[in-house]
Amino acid sequence: MNLTRVVVASCTPRTHEPVFQNAIREAGLNRYLFEMANIRDQCSWPHMHEPDRATEKAKELVAAAVAKARLLEPLEEIKLPVTKSALVIGGGPAGMTAALALADQGFPVHLVERKDELGGNLRHLRYLLDDTDPHHLLEDMIDRVKSHPLISLHMGCELIDAEGFVGNFKSRIAPREDPDEPIEISHGVTIIATGAEEYRPNEYLYGESERVMTQREFEERLASGQMERPKRPVVMIQCVGCRNEERNYCSRICCSVAIKNALMLTKMYPDLPVYILYKDVRTFGFREEFYREARRRGVIFLRYDDEHKPSLRDEGDIIRVSYHDMNSGVEGEIEASYIILSAAVVSDGEAKRLSKIFSVPIDEDGFFMEAHVKLKPVEFATQGVYVCGMAHSPMFLDESMAQAMAAASRAATVLSKDELPVEGMVAVVNPLKCVGCLTCVSVCPYQVPKFNEEKGVVEIEPAECHGCGVCAAACFGKAITLKKFEDEQLAESIDALLW
Repeated sequence: MNLTRVVVASCTPRTHEPVFQNAIREAGLNRYLFEMANIRDQCSWPHMHEPDRATEKAKELVAAAVAKARLLEPLEEIKLPVTKSALVIGGGPAGMTAALALADQGFPVHLVERKDELGGNLRHLRYLLDDTDPHHLLEDMIDRVKSHPLISLHMGCELIDAEGFVGNFKSRIAPREDPDEPIEISHGVTIIATGAEEYRPNEYLYGESERVMTQREFEERLASGQMERPKRPVVMIQCVGCRNEERNYCSRICCSVAIKNALMLTKMYPDLPVYILYKDVRTFGFREEFYREARRRGVIFLRYDDEHKPSLRDEGDIIRVSYHDMNSGVEGEIEASYIILSAAVVSDGEAKRLSKIFSVPIDEDGFFMEAHVKLKPVEFATQGVYVCGMAHSPMFLDESMAQAMAAASRAATVLSKDELPVEGMVAVVNPLKCVGCLTCVSVCPYQVPKFNEEKGVVEIEPAECHGCGVCAAACFGKAITLKKFEDEQLAESIDALLW
């Protein structure tokens, strides 16, 4: 057909540009000789009530794309060898699941756990709603990890730093007790599975009265037989430390954990009154049936809001709970033996440090944030780095393990290749124009530009560059060019829009 350029007007390039680029490559055309006009996100969606004007705008966008396409040049993609091993950070259920999934496919895995034992939060679970034995699950996973010939365990160790790019990372880890003797690990991918922690309350008399404890502490005491039969009602308070001004998110698992422990109490002591003071009951999916079962067994649910929070008064043998039930409007008091706090799930303290090492984002609550909630739910913009488990967000055990399998699957797509192509649309430095002002070094969100002191100029490793163009826009001397977005090409697009 003698095609030299291809322009497509359709929906978002994020999902469809790679599809069209691969199509023209199969037809024998360089994949970078392609331009796309995004007439869905920029026309049909924002101007859905103005179809005539949206159509005119679409024509202008297509004209701009055609004008730019005239100046497109074929770009080369170099190929680099892949280091066929993985680094998994975190030895909880998510980390162990990911490590086993990769090792079972024949890929060597380095599993780093900063504590002296594997298991993470799974160690604190004594029973589950569906009667699965978490202790048996934990022992089985640990045995499989320790006995797997392709998994190298690094217990009591922390990641110090990392460098490189997808397919070729080098990381240094060291024992927490002796950080001065690091070990260097070469790996092709990284999976972050550092988990999360239970919030330590500073409200509701926690730490002041031995009769006030968290759900985790209560579950351990209940399952181990360390708790005497309560003489008076047990009161559980939900949303402690979350769904407030400091943390406005829902920790997701708390309602189900409270209902699990309430059901265990009613099973052990059928005549014991159990109260759950809640904002909203959120038992996701089929867990709703356990909520109904709790009601059938006589568990009493009382709703409160931020303006009418429960108040506690320690009276020695009892804790007096004052409440205002939103549903009935009734105010009342409960003389309770124990107060059980459903504490928030909060980010692991390592998240911020790791986010800087790998140049990956965390959200305002300290959890790792994926590249796209639908299209890349376990990936980051930094290629070759993945996230799973409660390092990503509060989630149930089965969700955490499923997400770990997803992260391992995505990582395997890299490790299964002998070579990886390096994106051609990258920033390039002209050393004759670079004055070494280091502006690009300071603005790059991925810390890719590096100053070469010998040459006195900045250098950009193509394999690490994300093609975001921030450095090119910030460079005062016009020493940096972003391929496929060069000044002349953009000027042609603008001219087409203006005329």
